[in-house]
Amino acid sequence: MDALKVKALGKRQLFLQHVAQTSPAPLAIDVVKASGCTLWDADGKTYTDLIAGISVCNIGHCHPAVVQAVKEQAETYMHLLVYGELVQTPQVAYAELLANHLPAALDSIYFTNSGAEATEGAMKLAKRVTGRTRIIAFNKSYHGSTQGALSMIGDEYWRNAYRPLLPDILHLNYNEHSSLEYITEDVAAVFAETIQAESGVHAPSFEWMQALREKCTATGTLLVLDEIQAGFGRTGTLWAFEQYGIVPDILLLGKALGGGMPLGAFVSSHKNMWTLTENPVLGHITTFGGHPVCCAAGYAGMKALIEEGYMQDIPEKEALFLTNLKHPRIKAVRSKGLWLSIEFDSFDTNKKVIDFCIENGVLTDWFLFAPECLRIGPPLSITEEEIVAACEVIVRAVEAVG
Repeated sequence: MDALKVKALGKRQLFLQHVAQTSPAPLAIDVVKASGCTLWDADGKTYTDLIAGISVCNIGHCHPAVVQAVKEQAETYMHLLVYGELVQTPQVAYAELLANHLPAALDSIYFTNSGAEATEGAMKLAKRVTGRTRIIAFNKSYHGSTQGALSMIGDEYWRNAYRPLLPDILHLNYNEHSSLEYITEDVAAVFAETIQAESGVHAPSFEWMQALREKCTATGTLLVLDEIQAGFGRTGTLWAFEQYGIVPDILLLGKALGGGMPLGAFVSSHKNMWTLTENPVLGHITTFGGHPVCCAAGYAGMKALIEEGYMQDIPEKEALFLTNLKHPRIKAVRSKGLWLSIEFDSFDTNKKVIDFCIENGVLTDWFLFAPECLRIGPPLSITEEEIVAACEVIVRAVEAVG
């Protein structure tokens, strides 16, 4: 667009007019730069980023290794052909790196454009492998917003406007042993977030996760664990399922997978994945999935995550948040690594706190199924000084809106 027109109308007005909106009141902050845990707007104001693009920028914004990888790959080649036909070095290298840091049963990676597309692919794979149709998901779960993923979303408010949705999907209560009774030999797959995200960071019990794995194994049902938000060190280990002593049949990845670039993946065994190659051939296809620039960025990001020690001090940083987030008006604080949920008495209170924080240079948000809870999920690179300063703003916000 002509620069003079942009200046005359203003980017915010053009943003609202021409960029399709998802809510009636977007933040509309004009960000012009991001680095580490800091964002800069067009007026030079800085913001401490406490949500990392919703768990995308786990190693911080614009990590030098990721930026360099993007530049080098863009100069080498970008899109060549639809996914899976040509040997593309970034895809192969990243698939090998992922497989080397996953259990042996998860050795085949199908790269997609997003986490939601990974969910869609996993739904198809589960039906193909088992020959069954029924899928179990959980209330207050979120696996994406495309039609199939939406059919599994754990809240009728979000589903109702788009019916009819996919049939034969059963929604149960998460972390309840009675729910496991419904896993039978008619069920193709159970989709579960290892840590429930949009309900406000709820971790299941060790016993329940163990029992879920056992029941799926006993009935020949595939266990699909969604670590689109929980993966890549967010909870203190590379994969959250490691903390439960189990291995899923299919793993969903996204968000931080691309190092800041759009990338998703569903991961399973080579045997399972092979079912997508015939009867019909091209059983799952994508044009841009596993884009070489995105895979190069993701590879660089994961290497940095592992080699630069971002996960080593997560327990200390988690404890620092918990120590500094104390106020009588805070009903509860739940945490799992560098992932926290601050619960207030209502969405109205939470929204006022969020607005105060943003006004005072701390970017945060709420949860889809827990609007009364404030979201904290910063880059893992956040410093102790940044944590203390951000907590001071949050506590001042709670005091100011009381």
